[in-house]
Amino acid sequence: MAISLTESAAERVRTYLEKRANCVGLRLGVTKSGCSGYSYVINYAEEISDTDIVFEDKGVTVIVDPEALQLIDGTEVDFVKNGLNEAFSFRNPNISGECGCGESFTV
Repeated sequence: MAISLTESAAERVRTYLEKRANCVGLRLGVTKSGCSGYSYVINYAEEISDTDIVFEDKGVTVIVDPEALQLIDGTEVDFVKNGLNEAFSFRNPNISGECGCGESFTV
């Protein structure tokens, strides 16, 4: 089981973590939404619970709850700049389909 970050994503997260006094890492999860079933949720975490699964990659602590990990295990998180747009993107080997806009996925 693992979640990994590209160097671009790790650099972006480290930059933001340095600016936030109480953050311990990046929290990655999913929520039921969108036309395909699930959407990714990404936040900066201020705490780690006893039930969280914790990964370290490229100097970044990645925190995932066990239920979300079932859907995103093996995912690589990237940070992409495309013109004026910047966003995290996800390469999830578990998905069986995505909606046309790319905002949600099916497992």
